[in-house]
Amino acid sequence: MFNMDMILMFFGLLILIIGVLIGVAFLTLLERKVLGYIQIRKGPNKVGFLGVIQPFSDAIKLFTKEQTYPNFSNYLSYYFSPVVSFILCLLIWMLIPYMFNLISFNLGILFFLCCTSMGVYTVMIAGWSSNSNYALLGGLRAVAQTISYEVSLALILMSSVILLMDFNLLMFFLYQKMIWFLFIMIPLSMCWISSMLAETNRTPFDFAEGESELVSGFNIEYSSGGFALIFLSEYSMILFMSFLYVVIYLGGYNMDLMFYLKLVFISFLFIWVRGTLPRYRYDKLMYMAWKGYLPISLNYLILFLGLKIFLL
Repeated sequence: MFNMDMILMFFGLLILIIGVLIGVAFLTLLERKVLGYIQIRKGPNKVGFLGVIQPFSDAIKLFTKEQTYPNFSNYLSYYFSPVVSFILCLLIWMLIPYMFNLISFNLGILFFLCCTSMGVYTVMIAGWSSNSNYALLGGLRAVAQTISYEVSLALILMSSVILLMDFNLLMFFLYQKMIWFLFIMIPLSMCWISSMLAETNRTPFDFAEGESELVSGFNIEYSSGGFALIFLSEYSMILFMSFLYVVIYLGGYNMDLMFYLKLVFISFLFIWVRGTLPRYRYDKLMYMAWKGYLPISLNYLILFLGLKIFLL
């Protein structure tokens, strides 16, 4: 019986990974279509019906291109950092609180924070091991930015945890049957949205990949498979962050069409922001993290702690 359970869990995780990869493929297609219409032009529309097969042809092209290795790069860390980054991003997806079979995390939120913290190292090592000034600058920027935002990100999460007194993501569904947490803590949810953008290095916080001043940022020396893995991990994180936002603020995880529509809308928000907002200035980003979001999240945390003690 135990062996059968393990086999079912393995196949469940395999299907989950394939689902995430297909979701990422179509998220890139959605992004290119939406950006096309924002800029008053067509998106990809030649390959297949309305360009539906475009992401798959892109994937084949990327993975069959020649892999380049800079002469002065630190080869092992240069080669493996995109792979580790991708594995970490897939590992986080185990957190999805399925109602059946898979893995139920009682400490899911802690696991999420651990995995996202590890993601910083892969970006830093990718930038450093390329042995290029631009890549190193991009890596350092990404580290400073992610550390700044993870502090407020953790505190925003802790506010929700204190309301529930539980780290399990399944509990969010049970506690939001009457009212969504979005209505209870609107400022926190807004802070969470922009922290999500900063965490996934997306416009207007894409300083790690600032094309205008850093050519392409920390991934400049990567080509073919390594480049593809970096972007796969970024887009899977976008999907996961959208999922987490829906779980925490928009009614929790229930397997119906409405949940997936909410998930697609939050993912669309990432693209919408990219198409409409210019890049933020770096010092303003740091100012916002430490003097804006940190005090708000701390005040909310103290408020919820006080409420919890008062009501007990």
